Amino acid sequence: MDKLTAEEIFYTMALGRRFEYAAKEHYMTGEISGFLHLDIGQEALSVAAMKAFDHGDVFTTYREHIMAIARGIEPKAVMAELFGKKTGVSEGRGGSMHLFDPSHFFYGGDAIVGGHLPNAVGCAYARKFQKSEHGVMAVFGDGATNGGAFFESLNIASAWKLPMLFLCENNRYAIGTEITRVAPFLEQAKKAEPYMPAKEVDGNDALAVYEAVKEAQEYIQKGHGPIFIEAFTYRWEGHSMSDPGTYRSQEEMEIWKRKDPIERMKKVLKERYMMSDEQIEALEKKAEAEVDAAVKFAAESPEPEVDELFDHVFAEEVHHG
Repeated sequence: MDKLTAEEIFYTMALGRRFEYAAKEHYMTGEISGFLHLDIGQEALSVAAMKAFDHGDVFTTYREHIMAIARGIEPKAVMAELFGKKTGVSEGRGGSMHLFDPSHFFYGGDAIVGGHLPNAVGCAYARKFQKSEHGVMAVFGDGATNGGAFFESLNIASAWKLPMLFLCENNRYAIGTEITRVAPFLEQAKKAEPYMPAKEVDGNDALAVYEAVKEAQEYIQKGHGPIFIEAFTYRWEGHSMSDPGTYRSQEEMEIWKRKDPIERMKKVLKERYMMSDEQIEALEKKAEAEVDAAVKFAAESPEPEVDELFDHVFAEEVHHG
């Protein structure tokens, strides 16, 4: 990885964490309503995977704010969506769980656990039918691997050799249920092994995630069919803002906080790319300013019009010629 890419990944990770803490703060004041699922602690996976999968379609879950920003969607458009404003990436209709921007090939924010996987398979089939070089990446949690849609998606993607990367974000907990209480093993990649090549990666190591996803993208673009990556990570916050996280011990939390992906990336910038503390601090201040600007933009943006309430609810026929 070149220095510029490493610096960009670090900056986006720092930006993402500040964005999430700002979202949490404004949720507590009531300016953001509905559900809010935070990604704090998982920034390496969310950012590095998006940067590595630099072209192609992305389908993901409702814990997607940082992924959307890493994909190139403006932070102010993401924050405005959380505020329910017309200037949001989904025009204020989706909120936190439904960020959607076809111009960035980002079809994220699916609220049903594992429900986006068949959609991603359909998109991969379309890309293969079109003989497109673009593959498809689907991101999902460990809990999704126990659903029927997961196995159906693995099966058809493998049978038809579709250009698809299955990226499992294993943070050990499906809401409050530890994964080994509902699955026979911690490593969910074992479920994919009969269908396709599968590998594991440290999800808190941004460089490792980047390299793994980059290799996977090249693999599927050569027409070899689907591939599976499992990235082990940990979320610091509850499943959503309504979850106090009492199912986890303080000792367990401290172990994972010592593996802070942002601090690890700082060390990489210093030791491998010879960046100074002052240079890193400048990036963090820039990220803080960008989040402040995003919050100001969201707060000052207009609400959607009432007479637009039913727009985009039903499909509209398009007439040509």
